[in-house]
Amino acid sequence: MPKIINQYPYQEFKRTSVDGKRLYQNPWGDPVPSVTTILSATQPAEKRQALANWRKRVGTEEAQRITTTAANRGTVMHNILEHWALGEYETYNPGNNIVHQQAKAMAQVVVDNIENDVDEIWGTEVNLVAKELYAGTTDLVGVYKGEATIMDFKQTNKPKKREWIDDYFLQGAAYANAHNEMYGTDISRIAIFMCSGDCQWQLFESDPEDFKDWEMKWAQRLEKFYRLS
Repeated sequence: MPKIINQYPYQEFKRTSVDGKRLYQNPWGDPVPSVTTILSATQPAEKRQALANWRKRVGTEEAQRITTTAANRGTVMHNILEHWALGEYETYNPGNNIVHQQAKAMAQVVVDNIENDVDEIWGTEVNLVAKELYAGTTDLVGVYKGEATIMDFKQTNKPKKREWIDDYFLQGAAYANAHNEMYGTDISRIAIFMCSGDCQWQLFESDPEDFKDWEMKWAQRLEKFYRLS
């Protein structure tokens, strides 16, 4: 089990939802959009079209069923992994229905693959804000393979290719920038821990050189969001 270290005075920000958009209240009382809201609003047209084509191909009802099941499974998996990060993994019981059991099996795959490489846990479900621009919640912050890292847990219906998950890296870059701004850190590594519904493990990482590119692309998406607002 990694060391749990209260490295920084993390705080929780109030969250609200307006017109389907998630907002956080920053420390100065101003509502700011979430990272996921910004990424959704600035999604490339081809990605939107691909999603629309998929919904048309499988049918609206089936698409909703698949999406809801995946979301529920992902929520439970995240809850289990949060308890792992808090040192409560052995005593936490997520439930006994099929979704809970599938999520538990997926979480176990993640733990088996990361527990020897996560050296320190500074915080889990950490709220981060970049002044009046944006806010969000990262799954895990700490030291991974000897380096300060933003870590995110992801579930997927089937294994993904790296080129399909740009938004996950952009999300990580946004969280790293906010953490660096709030706490004076210099985080430039992102690790994405992914497990599919049939328990296939995937690890995606960015090093400091890649991070510069994701940081620039995130800045472009952020600018686009406020230009369109």
